Amino acid sequence: MKLEYNPRYPSIEDLRARAKKRIPGFAFDYLDGGCNEEINLHKNTSEIREVELLPEYLKNHPGSDMKTELFGHVYDAPFGIAPVGLQGLIWPNSPEILARAAFKHNIPFVLSTVSTSTIERISELTEGQAWFQLYHPAENSLRDQIIQRAANHCPVLVILSDVPTFGYRNKEIKNGLAMPPRMTLHNILQIMSRPGWAIKTLVHGQPSFKLMKPYMPSGMNMHHLGLFMNKTFNGRLNEDKISAIRNMWKGKLVLKGIVNDVDVEKCIRLGMDGIIVSNHGGRQLDAGESTIHSLNRIVSQYKGKIKIMMDSGMRSGPDIARTLASGAEFAFLGRSFMYGAAALGNEGGNHTIVILKRQLQQVMDQLCCANVTDFPEFLVK
Repeated sequence: MKLEYNPRYPSIEDLRARAKKRIPGFAFDYLDGGCNEEINLHKNTSEIREVELLPEYLKNHPGSDMKTELFGHVYDAPFGIAPVGLQGLIWPNSPEILARAAFKHNIPFVLSTVSTSTIERISELTEGQAWFQLYHPAENSLRDQIIQRAANHCPVLVILSDVPTFGYRNKEIKNGLAMPPRMTLHNILQIMSRPGWAIKTLVHGQPSFKLMKPYMPSGMNMHHLGLFMNKTFNGRLNEDKISAIRNMWKGKLVLKGIVNDVDVEKCIRLGMDGIIVSNHGGRQLDAGESTIHSLNRIVSQYKGKIKIMMDSGMRSGPDIARTLASGAEFAFLGRSFMYGAAALGNEGGNHTIVILKRQLQQVMDQLCCANVTDFPEFLVK
């Protein structure tokens, strides 16, 4: 596949800047922001970038191969598209845009329970290759129904563990974020200043929690929708809840949001196939450590005992390389792909994947790194 991209936007930061000009401020704040003072949000990236790699220049190098085996599937690159909630609010139809791009490039796309598309639609676009992330419902009957839908369409189920409470996010509080956002004068003016976003939203329809539609009472206004969602989902997990899902789910099972050694021990004991080291992109606990620090500790103790992946903080191909060199076996990026979709619409997913692939390929060739699994050999310790 020829890796073509728009040279006007060669980096994720370029896409971020364009996205900020294309979508209303409340949508950008939701995508871009973290919780409280956003310390952990910025630490995630800055501390990844403290990792250094050491190249070898006087060595025969037949070439570099990004292909990566994960859960029995060989992907074309060692990164995927992380689950993001309310995607259609950020850019209309973005779950479908990103799912198509992921399938085209043979990388995993993970759909969130609280995204704006359905398991069935994303499965159709990816020929059954997309993963699904579960927000744990308060009622077991609803949990079972959602898991059955996922079992019919997805090879991997990801259970979200790091939202026992909703993060205290100052920007979202000020913006009155809802689905759709509260129509204050300030928000109306923001929408009017972004006519492209407004027209696309009219064409694709008001964003909604489409996956949850069969379980919602009809005729709810936005206030009651918010109350319904808060009542429906209970994010705090325990071993009994995970065991029940493990007994039901016959495919690969992953726990996302792990940063603590004690929790990794439990995951191994409960028969999980993998974990995603993550702090929810710095959106839940501002006083927590960066993901790369959590990864370093977990890898040192559990490498080879369970599949270890990571998200939160990566914004470039070199960031992915640093993460893999630190011991992660796969990487997921969320905001980066949403910046791409918001910046370039239907071309945003493909463009973002291409620049990340090209950047990562350049790092591998520069290091003289033949395969993704060789990255730890180039880590400066």
